[in-house]
Amino acid sequence: MARIGIIGSGGRMGQALARAIEVAGHELAGGTDRGEDPARLADASDALVDFSVPAALEANIHAAVGAGVPILIGTTGLEPVHHALIESAAGAIPVLQTGNTSLGVTLLAHLVQEAAARLGPDWDVEVLEMHHRMKVDAPSGTALLLGEAAAAGRGIDLAEHSERGRDGHTGARASGAIGFAALRGGTVAGEHSVILAGEHERIVLSHSAEDRMIFAHGAIRGAGWLIGQPAGRYSMAQVLGI
Repeated sequence: MARIGIIGSGGRMGQALARAIEVAGHELAGGTDRGEDPARLADASDALVDFSVPAALEANIHAAVGAGVPILIGTTGLEPVHHALIESAAGAIPVLQTGNTSLGVTLLAHLVQEAAARLGPDWDVEVLEMHHRMKVDAPSGTALLLGEAAAAGRGIDLAEHSERGRDGHTGARASGAIGFAALRGGTVAGEHSVILAGEHERIVLSHSAEDRMIFAHGAIRGAGWLIGQPAGRYSMAQVLGI
């Protein structure tokens, strides 16, 4: 049994994480919300799970490093400066950052990477996602994770090959591009599809999230796995052993 602390405990995801901790047989070490100092929570925890906001990441990482406890970061909308903070922290503690903690999405990303590698650049890749009307960032962290998987399979840099927000007279699709489309509406927990389109045939790899508890269960499994690992940056794929 591990003591797991929740950063961002007041939101819907924080409440789901609290339930997942109980189901997994761990102990809830406590939680913090907007404006609260996470240092005391870090001192009382064996691991931290952060589903707060990008603006709070620096303080959250500082607290984890100060207490010497691992941290799983599921916050989306991160910028390069945040990833630099994560890389620095990974020199001192175990850190797992991901755009999606679902075990199903983790396996989907693995399949996307394999498909992109084996099919080659002649197949066009499009990532389609839909989320509830309240989601504030696009493309979603999961869509970017899947795009990164496709780029890794091709051995290319996603930033240099992504196409987003097509509108008007855009011209022909760029060869080798990885396209993104984002839909918003209703209460959709998360729908993601990766379309690989070749000459006269298509492959569609998809995942549907029916309840946010799948993310909570995956996050707690990941946090538990981090405990006892050496300092470094980890992925959900390593949690699954793929």
